[in-house]
Amino acid sequence: MTNDRYDVIVIGGGPAGLAAAVSAHDNDARVLLIEREARLGGILKQCIHDGFGLLRFGEKLSGPEYAERYIDMFRARDIPALTLTFVTKIVKTEQGFEVHAVNRQGISVHYAHALVLATGCRERTAKQVFIHGTRPSGVFTAGTAQHFVNLLGEMPAKKCVILGSGDIGLIMARRLTLEGARVLGVYEAKPTPSGLTRNLQQCLYDYDIPLHLSHTVTRVFGVDRLEGVEISEVDENMKPIPGTQTRLDCDALILSVGLIPENELAESLGVEIDPKTKGPYCDGQCMTGVPGVFSCGNALHVNDLVDYVSENAAAAGKAAALYTPAPQKYVPLHADGSFLYIVPQRLDLNRDNTKVAVYFRSGGDFNKTRLSVTADGREVFAKKYAFLRPPEMEKLELDFGAFGLTEESDIRFALQLQAEKEREA
Repeated sequence: MTNDRYDVIVIGGGPAGLAAAVSAHDNDARVLLIEREARLGGILKQCIHDGFGLLRFGEKLSGPEYAERYIDMFRARDIPALTLTFVTKIVKTEQGFEVHAVNRQGISVHYAHALVLATGCRERTAKQVFIHGTRPSGVFTAGTAQHFVNLLGEMPAKKCVILGSGDIGLIMARRLTLEGARVLGVYEAKPTPSGLTRNLQQCLYDYDIPLHLSHTVTRVFGVDRLEGVEISEVDENMKPIPGTQTRLDCDALILSVGLIPENELAESLGVEIDPKTKGPYCDGQCMTGVPGVFSCGNALHVNDLVDYVSENAAAAGKAAALYTPAPQKYVPLHADGSFLYIVPQRLDLNRDNTKVAVYFRSGGDFNKTRLSVTADGREVFAKKYAFLRPPEMEKLELDFGAFGLTEESDIRFALQLQAEKEREA
């Protein structure tokens, strides 16, 4: 059993954890990174398509190339890392945190002044989206199918159906097609696609793969191996419409039905979770409601781009390195019903007195929209958007320190269609 002490312990060795560890080290913190897999890099190891790094490095990189950039930065700083190591318990103490871990060497305990939770997210399974039937082989999450094809060199399907138009599902539709499989179609329960516009074009339309909106899989057929699926139309509440069922014969069902931030460790510490993001409530420094516990990347909220993950994680790593206990002076950020969510959900006036990155998703598809931020009834910021879509996250940088805020301030975010604004004028 060890008894080592650090300024910051980062849990998770994917893109968020790597960026947080590098940033914390560069701000003079003694850092330890703990990762449950054998290799650093997280999900990027199997994302061999390009499109990563355009914002962070100004280059179009594949997932492994992007991960390698940060792994090289991490190793150049000689930051210690424990791989194949699982955190079993975290105890908050007067001095900081006691992190219990287990690996092949046994049980160990590590102490830190601050924690950065960069634990990523997991995929929803078939049972979580209420697909009925038996449990034959051939039902995969999109990430599992990606692992089979890109890392193991195995084909999981010859003729498949993809449920959900999330980005990994769209990318796997193209990948499986390129490897010789027949993708019968991508089925989406919502009336609008869930993936980025560029992925819809590059992965479906360019390969003539059909997209069926307002349709879902309601049943699977097969005993040992999947033999087919039942497709049903859904109503405006995404409930299957009786009498619309059709059967498609296939040997695989690929699920791309959403991601859930991994926050069991955060919850064990009493961190409050936002039901909209499924990640912790945080302030502008990425600190949760438990002082000294910071959250970043997909554990905080699911991001579209890994560049945003790294950017957010770097901010969390810096804040953790500079953390000193102090009373919080929280001011909530209110978003109206036109937003799906907004992060951070609040400001700490003692810490958030400079520019703060604000990330948001709209609650629907909007064209020619104006975003307005008001503080105590006066507009302090406005920006126009040609279009907004829920799958495409947006980022703002706001200097809240210039708005003259107090603990009683009322800060509100609102979206208004330009046509409505012009009528009011």
